Amino acid sequence: MSAKNKLPPFHAPSVTEQTELAREAWRIFGIMSEFVEATERLKPIRPAVSIFGSARTPTDHPYYLETEKIARLLSDAGFSVISGGGPGIMEAANKGAFAGKSPSVGLNIQLPHEQSGNPYQDVSQTFRHFFPRKVMFVKYASAYVVMPGGFGTLDEMMEALTLIQTGKTRKIPVILVGTKFWGGLLEWFRETLVSEKMINPGDMNLIQLIDEPEEIVAAIFKHYEQRGFADLPDEHEMMLNL
Repeated sequence: MSAKNKLPPFHAPSVTEQTELAREAWRIFGIMSEFVEATERLKPIRPAVSIFGSARTPTDHPYYLETEKIARLLSDAGFSVISGGGPGIMEAANKGAFAGKSPSVGLNIQLPHEQSGNPYQDVSQTFRHFFPRKVMFVKYASAYVVMPGGFGTLDEMMEALTLIQTGKTRKIPVILVGTKFWGGLLEWFRETLVSEKMINPGDMNLIQLIDEPEEIVAAIFKHYEQRGFADLPDEHEMMLNL
């Protein structure tokens, strides 16, 4: 059978199909508008650090309190702090930054449950779609700080590592906080992913595991001390094509 014969026969779209096509096209425009609006609002906030973690962490939990301290230190050191804008670790990140010297940024997402904007945001941007929001976390971050969290946190961490590993975005510090929480996962990376050649041994260098808040800030500054926070010319072009 030729490739041509595999194609479905052409038929003129019905009124229902035309309506659905039009709706799909307008969704694309809506996504484009999210990218444009978020780019205009977030471009002035750099340098910035994106902080991720569970939305389910209560306000008296040690993870919450540690996140708040880390965010305050980053804010006072001159970094805007970006979070998902919701409760839990996201709220702690915004709360710490809100009390500091630099802007607290929330990239909120509309969800059927679990997500409501926290009140500690100097800049608040709401998205309907996950993928423009995920681009903005990467595009304007000089570092990632990953607190304990669930599927969403793992998704953001893996997205960043994949983009850095494949050269689709500039290399930035990806710092995991919580040796007890993350230790098993990193051991699996080494013992399974590396040993079975799913990743290169050097890919493990993309991740830092740091527990002390002051050391986190120091590690970010160390990464940039020889080059500054501005994108290099090749990085600027890379980020335009992200």
